[in-house]
Amino acid sequence: MKKEKQFLRIIKFMPTFFVVFFSFFIILFLYYENKKTFNEEKKEIEEKYILKNKEIIQEEVNRVYEFIKQLQKNTEQELKNNIKSRVYEAHAIATNIYKEYKGTKTDKEIFELIKVTLGSIRYNEGRGYFFMDDVHGNKLLHPIDTSIEGKNFINYTDAKGYKLFQSIVNVIKEKTERFDEYYWYKPNTNGEIGRKISFYKYFEPLNMAIGTGEYFDDFEKIIQKQALEYISAIRFGSSGYIFVLNYDGIYLGHIKKDYIGKDYLENNDTKDIKKVIVDLIEIGRNGNGFYSYFQNQKPGTNISVKKISYIQGLNDWGWLVGTGFYEDDVNSELLEVKKKLDEKYEAYVKNILIIGIILIIVLLIISKYISIFLENKFNQYKKELDKNQTLLHQQSKMAAMGEMIGNIAHQWRQPLSTITTASSGMVLQKEMGILTDEFFYEASKKINTSAQHLSQTIDDFRNFFSPNKQKGKFFLRNTFLTTLDLISAQFNAKEINIIKNIEDVELYSYENELIQALINILNNSRDELLKRDSERYIFIDVKKAKNDKVDIIIKDNAGGIKEEYFDKIFEPYFTTKHQSQGTGIGLYMTEEIISKHLNGIIEAENVEFTYNDKQYKGASFTIKLDIKDNLN
Repeated sequence: MKKEKQFLRIIKFMPTFFVVFFSFFIILFLYYENKKTFNEEKKEIEEKYILKNKEIIQEEVNRVYEFIKQLQKNTEQELKNNIKSRVYEAHAIATNIYKEYKGTKTDKEIFELIKVTLGSIRYNEGRGYFFMDDVHGNKLLHPIDTSIEGKNFINYTDAKGYKLFQSIVNVIKEKTERFDEYYWYKPNTNGEIGRKISFYKYFEPLNMAIGTGEYFDDFEKIIQKQALEYISAIRFGSSGYIFVLNYDGIYLGHIKKDYIGKDYLENNDTKDIKKVIVDLIEIGRNGNGFYSYFQNQKPGTNISVKKISYIQGLNDWGWLVGTGFYEDDVNSELLEVKKKLDEKYEAYVKNILIIGIILIIVLLIISKYISIFLENKFNQYKKELDKNQTLLHQQSKMAAMGEMIGNIAHQWRQPLSTITTASSGMVLQKEMGILTDEFFYEASKKINTSAQHLSQTIDDFRNFFSPNKQKGKFFLRNTFLTTLDLISAQFNAKEINIIKNIEDVELYSYENELIQALINILNNSRDELLKRDSERYIFIDVKKAKNDKVDIIIKDNAGGIKEEYFDKIFEPYFTTKHQSQGTGIGLYMTEEIISKHLNGIIEAENVEFTYNDKQYKGASFTIKLDIKDNLN
């Protein structure tokens, strides 16, 4: 009923809401359409000018970038040639020492002579030195830090995870030579790590490698100085120049010489300077790109002007190189266009308002008739649906009644048999003259007990079929006792074992409706279990859940539901049984009762579980009820 009322409100008010929204949308669309024309024309002029200038500044920055890259490339090759020639010199020295003392000294003694000789050599203003390593990754010579001599570094990795000593070992094993690049501790520093280019060469007489290297940043400073001198001389256009900052925000190159060497905060040449520089550095770190900002003073003026710059990053140096142009040059071209479009825009807005008001009135009238039509159609559909639901509910009750009659028959057999046996025994003994008072009273007691059991059975089944629709308080444990009493005869006869684990939870709801839903689920499990020849189990678990919920879980070991049936099991008239065995409305009515009458949820799934050390698979139905709502 709550959902139906919501749906009726939607039918009544949605068309009106849609009309107002649609009309408002059209007015806004028309309003902004004219404004868009102005913006497009303005943008076209801006784009032509901006695109041309972007190409110019990008070309200038790229020219500087390529120049620096060429410097780096040439210098790096020169460095490689230098360290290679140094290693060849050291290799020749070691070879001469070995040849001179080969016949007079042991290899160990010759090694010590080579170690002392090479260890004392320095070059490149004292930065360069030689090292030696053996085929096992042991450090044989390191004159800068003798404490690591004799230690094994085969599994050592540099700051980026590179196993550089494995490369040295491979040079020895392959009896060859090679360049290498890694990150190593710089001498005369507090553990600072720097990028180093090295060269290793195999020394066959002692089966070891001789090598040397140079730190990249030691010769980069010379390259950087050359690059900055070249950049400072570049000029283009009326006021174009190249500026350079490092990633710490220090100006390295600028048209204003007093900026160089100072922090960006100290120079303060843009609005929101901290954000601008941080953004420019981020662009440089990620490669290159354009960026717009306001410069405090355009060269030759004292005004703040918007500027577009192109930035190129040099991550290996931690630099950003950039240049830019000013946008105020496009303003004069835009003023005349804006004036003409503003006049057209004002007239257009008046027309939009008139059309919009007329459109809203017309659409509101139409929407009113549509709402009335839809409401009538919905009421007709609801009546038809209620009629069908009543028929389905009655059909479900009749099907349940058939089941119950079978259960009555099963439950009456034993008491009737007891009554018949007791009464026949009394008659027979009376005819034979041997009827005793003791046998008479005992037989009468059995007859009375059986008759009371039959009466109680009739009361249980009568309560189940009672049309009473009043809510009442009840405990789920008692509900399940009643439910299982109604069906126990047939389940016991079919050797179906019911395993219960029920918490005693109190509800305020329709108990008979819940019993009917539970019987439908249990009967569905029974029908599937009868197809099995092995043990037959049904497990019932009732437990409190979070958020004032109670979960009722009923599962069996009948093998589960086929995957293709999952989307259909709660549909009316769907059944996997023969027409003579099932109507297909049991689970449908169960879902209707749980969701619409008890305001709950029912879910089905296949589960695998273990019981008595045996693995089983079956269907599991979970009913979720709200304790708090049901007790209100």
